[in-house]
Parts: sequence; C-alpha cells; structure tokens
Amino acid sequence: MKQTEIISGFVQLGKLMCALGENKEWESFSIGVTREEYESLQVLINRQASYNGWFTKENVRASLFELGANLTDDKLTNWVSAYSFSQSPMSVVIIMAGNIPLVGFHDFLCVLLSGNKAVCKLSSDDKTLLPALGEHLISFVPEIKEDIMFTTGRIGPVDAVIATGSDNSLTYFESYFGKYPHIFRKNRTSVAVFSGNETEDEIKELGKDIFSYFGLGCRNVSHIILPTGFELPRFFEAIIDYGEIIHNNKYGNNYDYNKAVYLMNQHKLLDNNFVLLRESEELFSPLSMIHYHFYDDVSEVETYLKEHQEKIQVVVGDNFLPFGQAQCPKLDDYADGVDVMRFLEFS
Repeated sequence: MKQTEIISGFVQLGKLMCALGENKEWESFSIGVTREEYESLQVLINRQASYNGWFTKENVRASLFELGANLTDDKLTNWVSAYSFSQSPMSVVIIMAGNIPLVGFHDFLCVLLSGNKAVCKLSSDDKTLLPALGEHLISFVPEIKEDIMFTTGRIGPVDAVIATGSDNSLTYFESYFGKYPHIFRKNRTSVAVFSGNETEDEIKELGKDIFSYFGLGCRNVSHIILPTGFELPRFFEAIIDYGEIIHNNKYGNNYDYNKAVYLMNQHKLLDNNFVLLRESEELFSPLSMIHYHFYDDVSEVETYLKEHQEKIQVVVGDNFLPFGQAQCPKLDDYADGVDVMRFLEFS
C-alpha cells in the first residue's frame, strides 16, 4: 500500500477530528461519516468522563482538535518526506499511557505512516477513543485493516516496542521488551521561565500550559523560574480565569489533600483557592501545586535547565516556546526528543 493512500486516510480523519473537537453540527458527508456515525462519536466523547473522571468532554475535544489540526496533506507530506522506509513491515507494539486523551495517537500515526503494523496496547484509562477513530480510518483506507490491532490484554508478535509510562514502569519495560529495538519513555514535566517583562496576557496564556488536561501531561508546566523581585500576585491575578478547574472533583480532591498535607508539615504555601504555589527547586510538583524558585542571573537558569534536561519535556518563556503553546506540538516535536520516525526507519 502506498504511503500517499495512508496520508489521504489520515487527512480525512483529521477533518473528522477537528469537527468533533470544535463540537460542530454534522453538515454533510464531507467529513467522511454519516450523521448517525457522527452522533455516535459525540456520545462517546460525552461518556468519557464516566470511564475516566479526568477525561471531561472539554479535554477530549481539545485533544481531538489539536491532533486533527496537524493532519493536513501538506503537513503530513512534508513531515514524512525527510524519511525513507523500505524494510519489510514490522509489528510495532505501542504501549500507551492514559494520562490525557489520545496521548498515544502520535505513535500510532508514526507506525502506520512508516509502513509498519501498529499493535496498540491500550491503557485501561483510555481504551475507547482510539479504537473508535481507528474504525473510521479503516473505512477511509480499507487496506490498512490488517495493520491495526487494539488490545488491553495479551500482546502478539513483537518486532519493536514504543512504551510510555512512569519511572516505575521502566523496570517492567526493560524486563519484558528490552531485547527488542525500543523506545522507553519515563516521567517528564515542563518548565516556564520568566524574564520579568511578561505582560498580563502572556501570563494568562501560561495558564493553558499549566491547567490544560488538569496538569496531567508531560507537557504541562509544573515549575516556574522567576527573576528575583518578581511579584507573585501578578501571576495569581493573570490566571484567575482558570479558577473553574477546582470544581472538577478529582482535581479538587488533590488540591484539598495536598494543601492539608503540606500545611500539616509546616510548609509555606501561597494559595488562590484553586492552585498552590510552593517555593522549591524541586522540578516535579504534586497535582494542583506549582513549584517556583528565583534567579539572580540568567546563567542560573541555564544551569538549572541543563541539570534537569533529562526530565524536562518543554520549556516555555522568552527565547523558548511561547507561553500557551506547550500543548500544541507539531508533528516533529517528538516526546523526550526521540525521533520516532527515524527509529522506525532504521529498526
């Protein structure tokens, strides 16, 4: 099967995903599905929160739109043109995380566009969305049916593995799959760097990087590096519009728990009733809490980022990715900086 046919299938899928992401009404078959099929997908989106309390319909739609927006003919064609895939198709096992909706979609896309077979080991926290999209992809490109498998249980033949999990999962990955060509991903988080010249609108944009998907993704900012003298009330004032997040039961429970635990242990916290700020140079912070520390010279920032580079996914701020863009990766913005397509090219 030609790569161009697979690209065409994903382009059609992208149109469908964007329509769902924007919660548009079904207008015509131009998005590739019937009204009944479209409404069935809408129902599935609305049901996600009953399967996983973190998967609100707003978060599912946001993920669908961000992923779908990359699935254009120009973007996909330009992206894959840098690679050459000529080997016999491999069975590539993709062990997917379930922290945010469709977090394994990019690996799924890479494996299929590289001409390989995608054996998707779904997370129990996200086991319905990708199979539903996969069904429609197959309807657009029927020849791809034998190249897609979804499972929450036993994995079949393995030629290569792409696995995403926690630091604790790494031991399992290495034990079971270390003998195969592999990409193993561990815990990462993201950082914001302030220069001190940020506008209120820019800091408000940072709120997207912090609170999108409730802060559960590796691209979510959990640590802020501030110039000495920065007035923290400026930060609280700029992010006030994100306060509705506290009404999600799961997020609210984390906020209440962390606030109680840290106060009982006499940690000094700043609190605006929906997120906690704690001064600490620790990179990772608990959910609903942001760590921050101050710097006197930009060299201190450079040193901090270098020391923690193996644990940092994205840096936002002046001279880095713009505020608000952490959750909008391009096709070649590979997780952990590992080029998945190049791995599949030479595996």
